[in-house]
Amino acid sequence: MKRLNELIKCKYNIPIYGIKTNSKKIKKGDLFIAVHGYNCDHHAFISEAVTNGASAIISEKKVDVDVPVIIVKDTNKALEEICLKFYNHIEKNFKFIGITGTDGKTTTSTIIYNILKDELNCCNIGTNGLEYQQMFFKLNNTTPEMEELYNFLSILSQAGCKTVSMEVSSEALLHRRVDKFNYDVAILTNITEDHLNIHKNIDNYVNAKAKLFKKVKKTGICILNYDDKHAEKIRKVSRGKVYTYGKSSNCDFAICHIKCKDMSTHFDILHKNTSYHITTNLVGEYNAYNITAAFACALLLGLPPRTIIKRIKSINTINGRFEQLDFGQNFTIILDYAHTENGVKNILSTLKKLKHNKIITVIGSAGGREKQKRSAMGKITSQLSDHVIFTMDDPRNENVSDIISDLTKLIEKNNYEKEENRENAIKKSLTMAKAGDVVAILGKGRDEYMAIKDKKVYYSDYEVIKNFFQDNEKH
Repeated sequence: MKRLNELIKCKYNIPIYGIKTNSKKIKKGDLFIAVHGYNCDHHAFISEAVTNGASAIISEKKVDVDVPVIIVKDTNKALEEICLKFYNHIEKNFKFIGITGTDGKTTTSTIIYNILKDELNCCNIGTNGLEYQQMFFKLNNTTPEMEELYNFLSILSQAGCKTVSMEVSSEALLHRRVDKFNYDVAILTNITEDHLNIHKNIDNYVNAKAKLFKKVKKTGICILNYDDKHAEKIRKVSRGKVYTYGKSSNCDFAICHIKCKDMSTHFDILHKNTSYHITTNLVGEYNAYNITAAFACALLLGLPPRTIIKRIKSINTINGRFEQLDFGQNFTIILDYAHTENGVKNILSTLKKLKHNKIITVIGSAGGREKQKRSAMGKITSQLSDHVIFTMDDPRNENVSDIISDLTKLIEKNNYEKEENRENAIKKSLTMAKAGDVVAILGKGRDEYMAIKDKKVYYSDYEVIKNFFQDNEKH
């Protein structure tokens, strides 16, 4: 608990028990800060916050409510300053490892967590949730909102956590959610076109990603995928010591001799004239990149190579990331979050190399996001699949049929069908699969919602698949 006049200059000496920007989460005694984001202005929810028990309001406008209102020029900036004071600069208690990029953040962060969790008391924060020892929280965002993130840091600190491996989204960097964090390690996985509905163009998107590398401590480390065409631009603005990884022998951590077979990947990492052989259950050349970034991070933080290699080998799967599902069927099911052209290409080209009979793919594209990526993503899906079922994926306020039309615009092969209902599309793919085939269900991974209009309704690809096999057993 803090007093309001301890958090911000004002005359009110009232107790504040929590910081919120979501009016629906307000509890009695909380301070509501009316921030403005990409999609909405939270000033519209001030009355609801008061009704739900807010003790005071931070606003950029005068409002007529029955609790104290403090007017500031920038509520987003006020949120940052108030969080620092309310949580006593708790961010200084941690070593931070930040992973950014279009694809590979979740996998890389999760690998790092699995390598470091014992020696460095490491937690993992990202798309799949917050995990530390026996503690787990579901998250609404890849990088939580600022007040939520600081609250989690408080909980983690009390639990003994010392190191945070976290995915850092471009949106979080754009909206200053992690502005006060000084990173010990920053990692770039790759940059391809994504989130251009927010950033407008690729240059803005790259610049947003680059902000992470400007927040690295002078004594810190930047680890860059040097096979990515934007890496040099990132290198020029990076603080700390820069290390590179990629296929070139000139990289500090060179990836070579990649072989994918029997749902496993084998490759070597060459570093300072020493070769380290990696065997992993994480399938695909793209995972060799994710693993190399994690290997470099752990090695540079002081862990012995033998320990790192052993822990990489022990990771069997990552939820929603090339996740192989086994319900006793005689074909393969892969569940993956891939929702960009590059991500889809990585998954399907990997499956091609593993030589299944037919590849049946279920995929959609999110509404309210950049439309320009859809046709290329649909085309590559058709090229690398034997059959595609195009369907919905978080349509939001767009018409599903319009999204599917965008996806199929450039397709030349007659190897696809349209099924707007995603549950039906998945059931259809599982019904048509024969022995030795692979069904790739892409776009949502282990998400547990479908964004329709302005609401998130419960939906899970995994549950649809599980129920399909349970229902078939009953018959």
